[in-house]
Amino acid sequence: MDTEAQHLERDRSSRPSDSEETSDTEGPEDRSRFALLSRVAEWLPGGRITLTGLVCLLFLLILSTFVMQPFQIPSSSMEQGLRIGDRVLVNKLAYRFGSEPQRGDVVVFDGTGYFGNADYIKRVVGVGGDHVVCCDKEGRLKVNGRSVDESTFLYPGDSPSDASFDVVVPEGTLFVLGDHRSDSRDSRDHLGSPGGGMIPVADVIGRADWVAWPADHWTRLERPGAYARVPAADGAHG
Repeated sequence: MDTEAQHLERDRSSRPSDSEETSDTEGPEDRSRFALLSRVAEWLPGGRITLTGLVCLLFLLILSTFVMQPFQIPSSSMEQGLRIGDRVLVNKLAYRFGSEPQRGDVVVFDGTGYFGNADYIKRVVGVGGDHVVCCDKEGRLKVNGRSVDESTFLYPGDSPSDASFDVVVPEGTLFVLGDHRSDSRDSRDHLGSPGGGMIPVADVIGRADWVAWPADHWTRLERPGAYARVPAADGAHG
């Protein structure tokens, strides 16, 4: 028994302590990284608190530049869904990696050279190749020969359009309208301008996915089902 006890004690003593195990897992690169951060923190006024704040700001900058960007609604053109002063979160990755805007999406785009020198937010009504007409006998928008019921998101009392139009959307562009049609300057108002009121897909900043502020208006912006039954553009122009 004494011999077994001696073996057990020897086994215990041969195991590294927790602190030794931790130090063994830290390579030279880890130690040099921590040392660098410590030196930076010592150099900055405010030390580690300032360093932490700078790291957070850098993270937010990267997030806003490449992933999700806030956008404040500047006008009533997208009421009643989006009100003046609402802040939406724009998904900047929505149309990367091969994805394209779809009918019904609410998008933010750079209107320079088309709408004006600013960013705008509108709803996609037609994509490349679509034949968009207003209006049918019942006063509804028609896309590729299919009438679209926009009543779920159109501003109460508004018609789909007071002005008639009949356009074919060129490939690589979008035809966009505001939900508050009677108070929106959109593709209809620029049909005779350079570009014909169409927005290049390349100028789309992203898709508005959430209303983030005010808190009582927090909601996800879903693509309405009104366009789900619109047929593909191929052969729809005859």
